[in-house]
Amino acid sequence: MYKAEIILGVMPTRRGMLDLEAAAEEKGKFMAVIRSIHPDKVRLVDIDDICARGIIESESFAPAVADKFRREKVDAIFVPFCDFGEEGAVADVVSKFRVPVLIWGARDAGPNTPESRGRDTQCGMFAATKVLRRYGVTYSYIFNVPADSEEFRKGFERFLRVSCIVKDVRGLRIAKIGERPSPFRSVMTNEAALMKRFGIQTVAVAPVMLQMAVNKLLEERGEALEEQIGDIRSRMNCSAVKEEQLERLAALKLAMAAQMEKSNCSVAAIECWPSGLLMQLPSCAMIGELTDLGIPVACETDINGAITLAILRAAMLGEDVPFLADLTIRHPENDNAELLWHCGPFPYSLKAENSEACLVGGQQQFELKQGHLTVCRFDDAEGDYYLFAGEANTTTGPATTGTYVWMETEDWKAWEEKLMFGPYIHHLGGVYASLLPVLREAARYLQVKFDTVEEKGVGCL
Repeated sequence: MYKAEIILGVMPTRRGMLDLEAAAEEKGKFMAVIRSIHPDKVRLVDIDDICARGIIESESFAPAVADKFRREKVDAIFVPFCDFGEEGAVADVVSKFRVPVLIWGARDAGPNTPESRGRDTQCGMFAATKVLRRYGVTYSYIFNVPADSEEFRKGFERFLRVSCIVKDVRGLRIAKIGERPSPFRSVMTNEAALMKRFGIQTVAVAPVMLQMAVNKLLEERGEALEEQIGDIRSRMNCSAVKEEQLERLAALKLAMAAQMEKSNCSVAAIECWPSGLLMQLPSCAMIGELTDLGIPVACETDINGAITLAILRAAMLGEDVPFLADLTIRHPENDNAELLWHCGPFPYSLKAENSEACLVGGQQQFELKQGHLTVCRFDDAEGDYYLFAGEANTTTGPATTGTYVWMETEDWKAWEEKLMFGPYIHHLGGVYASLLPVLREAARYLQVKFDTVEEKGVGCL
């Protein structure tokens, strides 16, 4: 089961000549807010044991702060400015890490007066970010707004989602079950380049090993297998499936989950055909079942598709599951709608309430629920990497086989042109959320080209 976990280093900063108590008061305001945002997924690492009131004010503290963040293995760093701040100390710490960095400071109440010196928070942020550029640090920022504002909360949560994507992609291990189907050159990718560029590893798993595990589970007929059979039967109409196929599906789900744990992989790409002949049924339903467990599986050994699913899973902090669809046909009546379809691998949890789930062989049949979608595709061409993303709403349309949902865009021809010139294929990941700003920011940290339908495709004039 996937669990989003982010270790966030929090390094407030202030200028030594300004009032420490006023800075500590500002710190108290934003700490109360960030402690309340996804506390089950975020562990905060402060510097209270290093600097006065836990606020860095001098470059002399930078080595100790950096050492602590390194020991704690922080996934990201938040630098809140309590006043003008100390740009040198900030740069000396964050430049030692290759993690997302968030800059923010609260909006000052007013300028200097003859009686008192102001905080000059925004001024210090402008100065510090220039220094970070000199150091080659990639950073994010939240507008100069109060800590108790909705804008701050949304910006901070967006940064957490970005940080989770960057962490997960850079440490991703993909179980590669079999080879790509022979006719599918479109899913080819350079696994060595993925490892060198992003640290993404593919772990080869022979389908015959999975087959052996399935056969063993069927021979032993353990309690776990019986529970899985009963669970599937309770959710899906199994009248069109043979009993031995249902049993084999349940065993395949258990065997695949065990293989993922054994391989220390959190996503997979599987040769769903023709290796289905080896398994004696298609693996489509198993793909949907594992995805619902937080283990996304891409069909047709689509490695880049698996990376796409990992990105969407992280962007959702594991709170909802993605699906991988074929772009198949245009709506017969709606010029701006397209069918997102596949032969049966979508997660059951995304099913429309009024759609009956049927199991035919090893394939599911049902329609997905209505809602707002973010769809995206991680892909490559000529040594460059791209992340395409767009948002659209679902719509209704003719029923079909397999698992499906109709997607309505503002201008499908613009989408079609973008995807034709690419460099993308017919597989697109989807999730029920609005994530465009999150994906755009994550692409900056991953140093891939962010692409939207508004941009002309690489082959367009």
